[in-house]
Amino acid sequence: MKSKRFEVLRDRPVNKDGFLKEWPEVGLIAMDSPLDPKPSIKIQNGVVVELDGKKREDFDLIDTFIADNSIELTNAEKVMAMDSKAIAHMLVDINVPRNELVKITKSLTPAKATEVLSKMNVLELMMALTKMRARKTPSNQCHVTNVKDNPVLIAAEAAEAALRGFDEQETTVAVARYAPFNAIALLVGANVGRPGVLTQCAVEEATELTLGMKGFTAYAETVSVYGTEQVFIDGDDTPWSKAFLASAYASRGLKMRFTSGTGSEVLMGYAESKSMLYLEARCVFITKGAGVQGLQNGSISCIGVPGAVPSGIRAVLAENVLTCMMDLEVASGNDQTFSHSDIRRTARTLMQMIPGTDFIFSGYSAVPNYDNMFAGSNFDAEDYDDYNVLQRDLKVDGGLRPVKEEEVIKIRNKAAKVLQAVFKEMNFPLITDEEVEAATYAHGSKDMPDRNMVEDIKACNDLMKSKTTGVEIIKALKKAGYDDVANTILAMMKLRVSGDHLHTSAIIDNNFKVKSAVNDKNDYMGPCTGYAMSEKRWNEVKDIENALSAADFE
Repeated sequence: MKSKRFEVLRDRPVNKDGFLKEWPEVGLIAMDSPLDPKPSIKIQNGVVVELDGKKREDFDLIDTFIADNSIELTNAEKVMAMDSKAIAHMLVDINVPRNELVKITKSLTPAKATEVLSKMNVLELMMALTKMRARKTPSNQCHVTNVKDNPVLIAAEAAEAALRGFDEQETTVAVARYAPFNAIALLVGANVGRPGVLTQCAVEEATELTLGMKGFTAYAETVSVYGTEQVFIDGDDTPWSKAFLASAYASRGLKMRFTSGTGSEVLMGYAESKSMLYLEARCVFITKGAGVQGLQNGSISCIGVPGAVPSGIRAVLAENVLTCMMDLEVASGNDQTFSHSDIRRTARTLMQMIPGTDFIFSGYSAVPNYDNMFAGSNFDAEDYDDYNVLQRDLKVDGGLRPVKEEEVIKIRNKAAKVLQAVFKEMNFPLITDEEVEAATYAHGSKDMPDRNMVEDIKACNDLMKSKTTGVEIIKALKKAGYDDVANTILAMMKLRVSGDHLHTSAIIDNNFKVKSAVNDKNDYMGPCTGYAMSEKRWNEVKDIENALSAADFE
């Protein structure tokens, strides 16, 4: 006989997930591995000669880069002598300000930082995240993609996502050569929805940099770093080559951050018998040493690996906290689905949503799951109402706002028409009125007519070979009579000269003012300090469409 209760339980969504017991020898352990190195540092004549139990002559390329570039050495030996529990206490102590803590945390070694984080439970890590994030105001980023690479739909989806409150938007491609059309559609559509939205197109690095230099994108984040030497080498990269690439972006006025995440080294087979969090700590230190303003981490596309082992989701939260401890912007993941369980994926998200991060999602899917070319997100377009209710229930600012159906239809239609005009003026394959109409009301790419892919790809190839830049897009918008959008895109191009959006944790608000860790510093020190929703913002969050008022009962 079998228990009927267990028969029902076996059928629950959570039991469709994969789970693993810890196996430290191959790196299948989230935190506290018995094989992790013990924290240590020795400095002679300003040079680190020992790092986490390893002599300089035994350093690999990551050790060398971190030792020479990533650690504030002035007080390093003093800080390393501190009790890790004492540092953990300071991270949650509302009487210790962030600016004092950063002086300590930037002098830690990867092993010491990992040890500090291991002393903290999930609640304490969330408290630390509240205090340690760089920018006071939390924000959000989304994915805008579709399986057909249909640029009209991308423009419409981007406009809706901007209206809903996303400050950054990211696209990628199903077909690599569609990249310039996707990038242009996202740039135009997002800035129809709300002036000042930063956009990117995640593709192969050389193409991505070219798109940025042409002015078709405003930032990049898919520049991956890894915690073991072999994984770096397999990618034909080193920390120095990544640092050089970062400087290429910054020198052309492109905001950028690196990408890493717990589990990547395990997934690629070279974890060197270390815990996922320790290897991720090395990635965070590489990012700091390269001079990059921020990091996208939270396991990202490797989330299934930490999600399968004990304390794995805690380790994901810990890596977000560590990024903030290094005084970096954090785009804190939540961007790839990892569980069949709605309960589990919501719990994973709340650990960033409640304390707030610079970008709670580094990719909330603003499209249906089937259209997400980043392999699906933890939340998608069909979860908008749930997300807005969560904000309302908890009085938490998750970066989004409720919207009315009529305003969404209006903005999607405008974005599609604006892109139609741009394509006509720039002699790209025409966008039909039928496509505009379909994109206005579509749920996803299944509702869109097919385009001539051969013509589109030929136009994309010609565009990449030409000297066409964002200036031509501005001219096309102006010629078509869309002065408002033309002025917005021009303002985005001017940022490339001023570089104001290159500051740590920079976003652009509704008044086209740059808000960053420089002029919007996180000053949380307990109740009634730090970020709090304004009355206007709270009224916006509260105003969900299906909430009844007194007038409804008259």
